[in-house]
Amino acid sequence: MLNALGEPQSLLLLGGTSDIALAIAEKYAASGGLRVVLAARPGPRRTGAAARLTALGHTVEELDFEATDTASHPALVADAARGGDIDVAVVAFGILGDEEEAWRDHDAAVRLAEVNYVGPVSVGTALATQVRQQGHGTIVFLSSVAGERVRRSNFAYGASKAGADGYYLGLGEALREHGGHVLVVRPGFVHTKMSDGREPAPLAVGPGQVADAVVAGVAARKELVWVPAPLRFVMSGLRHVPRPLFRRLPL
Repeated sequence: MLNALGEPQSLLLLGGTSDIALAIAEKYAASGGLRVVLAARPGPRRTGAAARLTALGHTVEELDFEATDTASHPALVADAARGGDIDVAVVAFGILGDEEEAWRDHDAAVRLAEVNYVGPVSVGTALATQVRQQGHGTIVFLSSVAGERVRRSNFAYGASKAGADGYYLGLGEALREHGGHVLVVRPGFVHTKMSDGREPAPLAVGPGQVADAVVAGVAARKELVWVPAPLRFVMSGLRHVPRPLFRRLPL
């Protein structure tokens, strides 16, 4: 449950070893330790992440999570809630994939869609059930500006993010009458392990900047934030560029 100041006391990280998810947990540690549930694949990365968050004062629980094992997601969310209500859940998993392989190779295309769209829809539905039972709770979905207008250079990834982005915006509307809140976060290029080796785009940010926007957005009960904020205006302009001209842009 939220404390007297309206601050969360529990945090569920789905994709809990991601740089952004851990940065969000670190940001919350500044106001006191929370009960943090790390849902990720078992292994050294999760063990290291748990130790890192415990050192910051959080009480950490670890759960096995696989994005494509959708049948296990309802039980996973129920397990995460056994220690108390889930105040904030962060959906932080996803893959970039190889841009050309993602439409030339059938297996690669299906895997990208399963991890980036089907998986988020699956956990979102399970989380929505938990929020309705609790009568409160915030779900944060880490989307991407790539889904705002899908580009030729990464259209399979962008399409998967566009679909999940739309789902979570709609989920926020559905949960409002049940006391729930959904925050969709659209970062641009973020310097993380997932983007290593790729050329940074303009207005690139670090995980800490995304975490700052998430924590502030949850507190203000925002429904959508861009990171950095000026990207909202950049993408608004690009969204209205005629397609013949858009395909000539170096995007």
